[in-house]
Amino acid sequence: MRTVILRRGLVALFAAAVSFGVITQAQAETLRIGYQKYGTLVLLKAKGTLEKRLAAQGVDVKWTEFPGGPQLLEGLNVGSIDFGVTGETPPVFAQAAGADLLYVAYEPPAPHSEAILVPKDSPIKSVQDLKGKKVVLNKGSNVHYLLVRALEQAGLKYSDIQTVFLPPADARAAFERGSVDAWVIWDPYQAAAEQQLQAHTLRDGKGIVDNHQFYLATKPYAQKNPQVIKALVEEVRAVGEWSQANPEDVTQQVAPLLGLPVDITRTSVKRQAFGALFLTPEVVAAQQKIADSFYQLKLIPKPLSIKDVIWSPPAAVAQSSATKAQ
Repeated sequence: MRTVILRRGLVALFAAAVSFGVITQAQAETLRIGYQKYGTLVLLKAKGTLEKRLAAQGVDVKWTEFPGGPQLLEGLNVGSIDFGVTGETPPVFAQAAGADLLYVAYEPPAPHSEAILVPKDSPIKSVQDLKGKKVVLNKGSNVHYLLVRALEQAGLKYSDIQTVFLPPADARAAFERGSVDAWVIWDPYQAAAEQQLQAHTLRDGKGIVDNHQFYLATKPYAQKNPQVIKALVEEVRAVGEWSQANPEDVTQQVAPLLGLPVDITRTSVKRQAFGALFLTPEVVAAQQKIADSFYQLKLIPKPLSIKDVIWSPPAAVAQSSATKAQ
């Protein structure tokens, strides 16, 4: 009887400790990753290698899908995720909004993997023809900078067009029914529109944007858990190397995850870049140029310093990762 009473007392004490926040180990040992429907993190999630590796460190992994980079970084900003990947532009908007983030790594350029599309029967034949027209895009996404640069190269001002801001699914619906004149979008939505709607590619990113993908973390998480970040980067890099060597395997694996035909998925995979590299001064400078452009256009409220939000891995972590990358 005394044993039963003692056990009940211990159970009650444990429950009270959890309720009052005394026991927080389970929360501290969960890595929350934000991902989008397409990209290297989808492959990493499917392989399960990260979970196996981090289990040895006592870390669980929780995955949350987002429709686009801006939404993902909002999740990062409010603390619902610790790590994620987006294109070039979302972290600029997030930093301007006060998000406590750090750039951790980047993927090589993929300029063909985003484009300005027009309907197959559109009279619009060049970027110059967009003057006065309605252009739909996901505000603050990677394609936002593509649009700015394409207009600039064509001798147009950003104010010369009418921007309509919608997430990809709603943007496609608007594009299909003809309520907008052009759609600025990324893969796999881009490849799907090209093949399913016979959309015409007015301009892709070649020659005007890099279209890097960036891996980002909250500053508190990255500073507190450098070994977890190291493991993440190494696992992403390994999946990237496998993907480069096996594009057809990637296509067959990703197509059902996307719910897209194999031929559309294959096009997207061929245009994607794979890898995970620590940021170089050149990449930081390119990202700074994007931030400066958006400030000049009054799209963000203040100037930014990109170099101030670059993660610097501890020496032992950086050396270990560099050795594995060789």
